[in-house]
Amino acid sequence: MGQEILVIGGTRYFGIHLVEALLAAGERVTIATRGRMPDPFGTRVRRITVDRGDATAMQAAFGDARFDLVYDQMCYGPDEAALAVRLFAGRVGRYLMTSTIEVYDALHGRLQRPYREDDLDLAQAVEHPPTAYGDGKRGAEAALLAAPGLSVATLRLAHVLGGPEDFTGRLRGHVEAVLRGETLRHAAVPGGTSFIDAAGVVELLVWAGRQDFLGPLNVASDGTLTAPGLRARIAARLGKEALLAPGDAAGDFNYAAPHSMDTRRAVARGWRFGAVDDWLDALIDAHVAPLAGGTVSA
Repeated sequence: MGQEILVIGGTRYFGIHLVEALLAAGERVTIATRGRMPDPFGTRVRRITVDRGDATAMQAAFGDARFDLVYDQMCYGPDEAALAVRLFAGRVGRYLMTSTIEVYDALHGRLQRPYREDDLDLAQAVEHPPTAYGDGKRGAEAALLAAPGLSVATLRLAHVLGGPEDFTGRLRGHVEAVLRGETLRHAAVPGGTSFIDAAGVVELLVWAGRQDFLGPLNVASDGTLTAPGLRARIAARLGKEALLAPGDAAGDFNYAAPHSMDTRRAVARGWRFGAVDDWLDALIDAHVAPLAGGTVSA
């Protein structure tokens, strides 16, 4: 028999593929969502319809629940994390929270090397403002990792890129800009950042669910890209000129200092990341085909 697994989320983007992978591995999966989006799982999963932000509804749904493993895809702040602690401490074997590279926002420009997990002191006050998203995730990590009775690992994902199903539209936006002939204004000395593809995230999440490590773990493909480097890669794939010029750094992935993660902790635990070069061109092609009305030659 497989594990009894709860996925909070699971009906959008790589969450769908995570659930499919868990089912294929013989796990018994329950998904908890607001029920606003259809899913392809049929009778293969148990569904709990609940608003994650409604403490009373969450208590009613999970007050007596027991799970071997929880994947929390929807924890965005310390209040949600505190609620998870009240509901699941002492009742689940292990709790995996999907976090983000943006928890390191407060260190941006202060370290000229990839961030290691222990560079970030979650108990320390932030010295300069991070993004709201990064700050929320940082607070959620702090609440979960400090909780007694809950075995927690937080998976700090690099920038996740996907195909047309990627609702963030970040890679698509760069492809569209190249097709429109737009110039990218970038930092005078661009900083490289970390990426991973959605398929790589799913593989890592499934693997992590079978391990016993706790604490934070950086998750990123090998290699980094700057914003102008990404734009040049897309332009080359399209057979176009990359239009680049120094200016005010703005837009997705446009950093003025290094913003990447060291993944040696994951490697030491037995995981091997692929390289950005293994998947990036295929994702570019996946966006180009519907946008340009055709395919891209190799």
